[in-house]
Amino acid sequence: MTPEQCARAAKPGLELGDAYTECPQTLRRARRMGLSGWAFYVAGRAGVLGDVTAETAAAALGFIAPEAVADGWETACQITTPAEVASASLEECCRWGAVRLNRVPRVTRLVELAERIVAAADPAGLPLFAAWRARPIPDDAPGARAAVLLRQLQEFRSGVHLLAVRAGGLTPLEAILAGPEGEAGAMMNGWPAPYPPVGALVRRLHWAEAVTDRITGRAFAVLTGEERAEFIELLAEAAAMVNADSAPARR
Repeated sequence: MTPEQCARAAKPGLELGDAYTECPQTLRRARRMGLSGWAFYVAGRAGVLGDVTAETAAAALGFIAPEAVADGWETACQITTPAEVASASLEECCRWGAVRLNRVPRVTRLVELAERIVAAADPAGLPLFAAWRARPIPDDAPGARAAVLLRQLQEFRSGVHLLAVRAGGLTPLEAILAGPEGEAGAMMNGWPAPYPPVGALVRRLHWAEAVTDRITGRAFAVLTGEERAEFIELLAEAAAMVNADSAPARR
């Protein structure tokens, strides 16, 4: 498995890095802080940048509509600091990982491989990834470390993809519309209708995806071909276990 192939295959599994944000306990933590789930999500992701403006946070997040970022960011700033929300978000990521990923077979090996990838990733032009990577992980449980590392890798790919999308001549909104989620994804990220036609944007998005795989693949080059295949297998095992735990019970 080549580094680019590994980067492409890892994309679905890296979504685990965001799973904790939808956990009921995480949402309860947000409510205890006096925040909505949205404000906790926005400030929790971009709060690692510190006391910046909503405009700066929106620029770093990229794929979320600036007005939607401002709504969550300014709400959070009225109650606490973005840095405090980011710290709480990191703690919740660790808590979720310790509960949900500690039981994954070979989670320690997943951590070992992920740590090497994260350390090898070039943070140039990726402020959110750089800031997330700089934060010490406050929990040594293997599952907690795995969750945070996947969070970091997701920010790495998202940041690289934002750069690739802009280099391909697309706006973040156009990239979402040309992707698999289409208008539903645009709505979820706070972009209001009406939306521009997709047309030839799909071809540009495919180019951006290929560039994303090429750039992020450089970090995966730190692993051998066998280790890259192993990493994808471990990611799939973790995702399967989390999805199975989340599935509603049948009566």
